[in-house]
Amino acid sequence: MQSGSFPVVVSHFKKDPDWTAAISAYEWIQQIQSEHGSSSDFRIVKVVYNGDIDITELVMKVRQII
Repeated sequence: MQSGSFPVVVSHFKKDPDWTAAISAYEWIQQIQSEHGSSSDFRIVKVVYNGDIDITELVMKVRQII
């Protein structure tokens, strides 16, 4: 399990906060994965921001797009 803080583009966040957070979270997750190697058991279980806003499904959509 990992937790952390990461920046977002404020103007994008104001337009679509969940999607902007999902993109930033996905990029952060990719950074973690590259630092720890691409383990076969690495998976995204749950992604939340601001303590309780669940964006797990949006992060999965970002993964499909990228």
